[in-house]
Amino acid sequence: MTVRTVLLVAAALISVGLYGALSQQVVVMVMMGLELMLNGLILAVAGLWWFCAPDPSGQVLLLVVLAAMTVEMAMGFAVATQLHRLRRSDLTDTAADLSG
Repeated sequence: MTVRTVLLVAAALISVGLYGALSQQVVVMVMMGLELMLNGLILAVAGLWWFCAPDPSGQVLLLVVLAAMTVEMAMGFAVATQLHRLRRSDLTDTAADLSG
């Protein structure tokens, strides 16, 4: 694999995630689009890091970021599930008053 293919796949993930986040109204689908965009960003950073300095110690930082992102998305899905249970709706319009 070359750096060009890694960046191409990362750009494709970011593009699909952006389309998914902007075109959906369901909270879970918007979060899945955001997850795809973050995964594309992590892939791009990891690919550039590997091709510029192939020292595996830098990859540990990306694993920590991936673990933090996983916990953050799990909490987001918990909020979306609770929102669905309380309001019987999972659209983003009903989640507008959650800011606080």
